[in-house]
Amino acid sequence: MSTRTIELDDRLYGYLLGVSLREPDVLRRLREETATHAHGTMQISPEQGQFMAFLVEVMGARRALEVGVFTGYSSTRVALALPPDGRLVALDVSDEYTSVARRYWREAGVEGKVELRLGDARKTLAALLAEGGAGTFDFAFVDADKEGYLEYYELCLELLRPGGVVLFDNALWSGRVADPADNAASTQAVRALNARLKGDERVSISLLPIGDGLALARRR
Repeated sequence: MSTRTIELDDRLYGYLLGVSLREPDVLRRLREETATHAHGTMQISPEQGQFMAFLVEVMGARRALEVGVFTGYSSTRVALALPPDGRLVALDVSDEYTSVARRYWREAGVEGKVELRLGDARKTLAALLAEGGAGTFDFAFVDADKEGYLEYYELCLELLRPGGVVLFDNALWSGRVADPADNAASTQAVRALNARLKGDERVSISLLPIGDGLALARRR
């Protein structure tokens, strides 16, 4: 028994992956390709991706939203977990990075489930609301510019149905959120999101020490 979350050294982390990770070959290859990328550390961990897919399946989600695609690991994971008629609306600003994602969506056989919208995510989310998207999404994952997190939260919350869940990556920000000497804009933005979630009675929340910290909010 333990009264706090156990720390994972490399040996225990390897054991965790060894006994629990079910990663399709297409995702393994995508993860390994992204690891060679100049910004490869932006990719989520495989166990986080598996947890997100588990959550999508448990919820019976059919309509999902992603803000920040990068090379597509999380979107591919989520799309694979959606039912055959499920739909993922994926938002990003980079045609270069998402070209990798599009290639792997095709290889994974989920290209038909994913609608990619390139452009400023704030405008795209607002457009989805204007198109009548309020309350129509089951699941949302946000892994984009941290300074935009509060805006993304409010927009995603409008788009979610009651009982829908929004997830925010990097909620522990490599520990920088707990360093009082770190006042970088991105750090302050993550702190502000965490504080907003804790005080927001519109949602139920959980903050998990998986990957770089994953904040979950369920719309009540």
